[in-house]
Amino acid sequence: MKVLSYNLEKNKAVGELLALIERHDLDLLCLQEVDAAALPSELGGMHLVDRTLANRLGLAIYHRSDRYTALRTEAFALKKSLHDRIAKPAHERLLAARLVDRATDHELVVASFHAAPLTALNSLRRAQIAAAHERLAELGPGLPHLMVGDYNYPLFRRGLGRSVGRTGHDLTFSDGRTYTRYKFLRGHFDFATSVGMVISSVQTLPKGGSDHLPILVSAIYGEIPAIDSAVSATQ
Repeated sequence: MKVLSYNLEKNKAVGELLALIERHDLDLLCLQEVDAAALPSELGGMHLVDRTLANRLGLAIYHRSDRYTALRTEAFALKKSLHDRIAKPAHERLLAARLVDRATDHELVVASFHAAPLTALNSLRRAQIAAAHERLAELGPGLPHLMVGDYNYPLFRRGLGRSVGRTGHDLTFSDGRTYTRYKFLRGHFDFATSVGMVISSVQTLPKGGSDHLPILVSAIYGEIPAIDSAVSATQ
């Protein structure tokens, strides 16, 4: 399957979506920082599964109409940073959908994630990621899941990998940097975490109108590892 994740930077890059869908023959599309209320229900053969409406910077998920059936969707609030409490950009930082893949007879959970901004500590983002993984496991117990989005985690990625790995998840970065605004913080902000999926590649696509570059995740179904739910992110 091909999954594209794109932070549209306050909806600036929304006009690029149709061309991206057609160019890459996408199966799933996960968006961050969208004007969710203005999104079309159908876009280039893809159907809007769900969107967040409580957020100023919204999340959304599209799937291919001819391949997937949505069983359930849910948006989740995660631990808030000081920025969240003051500026209130995003009440819900995780949007997840439980789907049936009619092409393979698999069920899976796919999620669009937007972590707290760089003003927050990495420890808070690790806590958000761990909580998000727990919510996905509750939405689809024992199912493969793939979470893509803007993790806002350009530094100390090795420590994040250890934290994620302790709960049985895989952390997969793209083949190029995904953020361009700040000279000293250009890095891999957008990536994927997964369980029960084999990620064959994560490709950084050319820059468009957003300060984030879209990423294209290619994945197949794999085995579900045993996960110790008691393990949480370290500080």
